Amino acid sequence: MKSLPQDTVDAVQAALGAEHAALWVYGLVSAFLPAAYDKGLREGVSVHRARRDVTARQLSAAGVEPKPAEAAYLPPEPVDGEKSAIALVATAETDTTIAWRAVLDRCDDAELRASALEALTESSIRATRWRGAAGVTPAVPSFPGQP
Repeated sequence: MKSLPQDTVDAVQAALGAEHAALWVYGLVSAFLPAAYDKGLREGVSVHRARRDVTARQLSAAGVEPKPAEAAYLPPEPVDGEKSAIALVATAETDTTIAWRAVLDRCDDAELRASALEALTESSIRATRWRGAAGVTPAVPSFPGQP
């Protein structure tokens, strides 16, 4: 991949950060959710791990050092049970849709845009499922990826 403009690099680094945070969130919420959520948790971890790795490789190919994950993240609300865990994972998925939408807004590279669109779409679908599980309405926002 060719070098990227700085605003694109910043957006991709932010999306990578959202992927790191989502992985951390999935680990946290797994301690609070019953086995009925295991499939969704495994899927989320698997997809975010793969997206994180692809994104890090894309940055490296553009000559940019990918930012590492933080040691921990501060949830917007305490997680103390099933309801708050579901709300947090829905928030993490929403955050990734917003981050990937920002990449689309700041990128002209076809390969990176395709990857960002796929990431936005996948996260939007997972966010919808988690919002539905949380009883949030509407479960599907009018414009996924908009803050």
